[in-house]
Amino acid sequence: MASGRLDSLGLVRACLERISERDREIRAWTHVDRQESMRRAEALDRLARTQPLHGIPIAIKDIIDTAGMPTAYGSPIYAGNRPKADAACVRRLVAAGAVILGKTVTTEFAYFSPGPTHNPHLRGHTPGGSSSGSAAAVADCHVPIALGTQTAGSVIRPAAYCGVVGYKGTFGWTEMAGVKPLSPALDTLGVFCRVVADLALVRQAFSGKPVAAATQAPARPPRIAVCRTPFWAEADAEMHDRFEDVVARLRGQAELVDFDPDETWNTINEAQLAIMMREAVAALARERAEHADKLSTRLREMLEDGERVGIREETAARALATRCRNRLAQVWRDSDFILAPAAPGAAPRGLERTGDPVFNRMWTLLGNPCIALPVGRNDRGLPLAVQLVGPHNEDDTLVAHAAWLEAMLAA
Repeated sequence: MASGRLDSLGLVRACLERISERDREIRAWTHVDRQESMRRAEALDRLARTQPLHGIPIAIKDIIDTAGMPTAYGSPIYAGNRPKADAACVRRLVAAGAVILGKTVTTEFAYFSPGPTHNPHLRGHTPGGSSSGSAAAVADCHVPIALGTQTAGSVIRPAAYCGVVGYKGTFGWTEMAGVKPLSPALDTLGVFCRVVADLALVRQAFSGKPVAAATQAPARPPRIAVCRTPFWAEADAEMHDRFEDVVARLRGQAELVDFDPDETWNTINEAQLAIMMREAVAALARERAEHADKLSTRLREMLEDGERVGIREETAARALATRCRNRLAQVWRDSDFILAPAAPGAAPRGLERTGDPVFNRMWTLLGNPCIALPVGRNDRGLPLAVQLVGPHNEDDTLVAHAAWLEAMLAA
């Protein structure tokens, strides 16, 4: 586009054509605004390129408010709902020149009850969740960038299952106003794209400041803490083999140390779940009181479990998170980032579940920035991925290291 070989209207039309060809099969979208997206693309093509996302079509997870498009939060309760204003994150994208193409499928209120989306790599397999449509739309080339959210593993896991780059920022990295809450202490905005370098453009759009090129080589070989986590046994043999292969390829290219969390970490996933459930009771109180019959059985059961989480259990969960953050402070003294599995394996068969966030809950609870990076496919053509975890508020450095690892593995 910068060279003039492609304009925004041409790119938007190509995306719309791809959606028309493929979405009857993939079912990633809840709404596509064809007329308005082409109108905005034409208007942007008449302007000088001064913004980082000038003319780039972007998809928005349907948990995020859009004034010009319906926002149903994955629930029949809000069918046809038209918010009065765009979410803060959508306003930032528009200010950065983006074309908002439409809304993508989310699970019900960004919890686990899935929508109709299929994994683009093998129909009948889950794309993950809760950002199901966003991950699938990017993976199937409907759109180059999409927004998602993560409360447990809702960006990293679908990115891993769909074979795209997924980024969950440091907790609080950008405003969440206009994003339907599930657990305000955990909810975090995320991004899907197909190459790491695009994350730098999105980060620039949100920060308003130039971001160092993600392709810039590190000044020295990175120091990597290899963390199989206390849940290594939950990963399947394919994930074990692929993760160890990546570690083997890193030897000689980086300084590797093992980070083996002690027994303090064994209940960290239960701590994340306790906080999420307790906060979800308050976040969805009105929907539960007024429309309980329109909530899925699984969500109703989670809210009932959340009512049984007492203040002492919640306090203990938050205290555990503090102890684990203090332990990570020691890890960062000797490491630039942590390398961990992104998911237990490839996307499971079936659409009734979105997979297990066992390798994501802990990092979401601790608030660290995370990036899912594809590392090939299994024999069935389904993607596998690793996860990079960085120190709080060092997201741009983590993006640069992810670009370095992406290039190293491609060599």
